[in-house]
This record gives sequence, C-alpha cells and structure tokens, in this order.
Amino acid sequence: MYDKPASLAERGMRPGRLNLRSSSSVGSILYVEDDKDTRELLTYVLAMKNYKVVAVENYEDALMVARSSQFDLYLIDNWMPGGSGIDLCAKLREFNPWTPILFYSGAAYEGDKQQAFAAGAQGYLVKPVDNDELIEEVSRIISAAKRTHGMTA
Repeated sequence: MYDKPASLAERGMRPGRLNLRSSSSVGSILYVEDDKDTRELLTYVLAMKNYKVVAVENYEDALMVARSSQFDLYLIDNWMPGGSGIDLCAKLREFNPWTPILFYSGAAYEGDKQQAFAAGAQGYLVKPVDNDELIEEVSRIISAAKRTHGMTA
C-alpha cells in the first residue's frame, strides 16, 4: 500500500523566496523525488559537491517552490504523487523556459525519454546511475545553460 506523502500546502507550509545562491555554491537545484531514501541520498551527494539542493516529494510542492525561487537546474523523477514528471516539465516550461531540466528516473523506455525531451528536458538519466555520472551530467547541463543564458551561480 502506498501512502501519499503530505504536500507542503497540506502541512500548512508555504516556501518564501529562497536565497539559494552563494559564492561557495556551484549551482542550485530543485530536486523532485517521491522516494524518501533516494531523495535524501541524492541531496547529500549533490551537497557534498557544493550544490544547494531543495528537495520536494510531489508535483504540487515542486510547482510551488519553482514559482517562488530561482534554480540553476530542475532534477525530476518521472513518477510522483500528483502528476507525472512529463506534466511537471511541460508546466515548468510555461513560466520558465530557460532553467534546464534533467530527468533522473526509473522510466527506461525510449518513449519515456522522447516524451521528456518533447516536454522541454535537456537530459535524461535512467536509475540507477553511478553518482559520479549523475554529478557529471548535472555539471554539464548547468554549465551549458550558464554559457547559453549568461547565468551565474
């Protein structure tokens, strides 16, 4: 049986404008993952490489946080409570066409990848992936976006 995690709104929480950029950070990431263990592990791995990570567990929280803060990357799973990663990707593109999106998902079919790219993603990694490979792809995508859009961390 799967218990739906409570959203930030259901818990009475509203994120304010988050200051995620600092001189020591190599980038800020909104990470959307419903599996608690995976979410905590990847948040730790990314933080150890000096990324600032805001991790949420569902579609609704992801949209709320994305609308209230700027990030250098959206890292999203394809399956989550409240909607799909494909739907989230398309929704993010409606109000933010420049922040890159990297899928990190167990959805391994070629059709899943094609849908993600069609919705606006810049990358797609199939779980499980070696942590070094994930960090390399995160770094590559953030660097490419900064070069293209003149963004700074």
